[in-house]
Amino acid sequence: MAGSGTFRIVVGVDGSDQSRSAMDWAVEEARLRGAEIQALAAWNFPYVSDALGTAWDYEIFQKDAQAILEAELERVKDRGVPVTGKIVEGNPASALIDASRDAGLVVVGSRGHGGFTGMLLGSVSHQTIHHAHCPVLVIRGPGAD
Repeated sequence: MAGSGTFRIVVGVDGSDQSRSAMDWAVEEARLRGAEIQALAAWNFPYVSDALGTAWDYEIFQKDAQAILEAELERVKDRGVPVTGKIVEGNPASALIDASRDAGLVVVGSRGHGGFTGMLLGSVSHQTIHHAHCPVLVIRGPGAD
């Protein structure tokens, strides 16, 4: 629950088709419940570098997350449900788990942009369902099979 007593749905946003499906589901649920949505996009620095020692433009990671979040907020802005956005630097699963403390529900896509496309659950959705402080709904949207 949000501090205002309004039911809050937290949605993980990463720009994937499944993330958009999660947001679409959350918007409909929020409309039914009279709830609000917090769209959450997380970013972090890569764990690897190239062998040539190329310097990363570290600002690009935050800018990419901001652009993805803004595009998603724009996509759902006229659907009659209050939606706010939040950018978090850090591990996406940790950010969702932390946000779940003040939420009634967390909604995530089953897989985002990770490289293991044959898996039913990605690492973020897997960690979130096991460690969140509220119920978690995992959406298998377009491209899930």
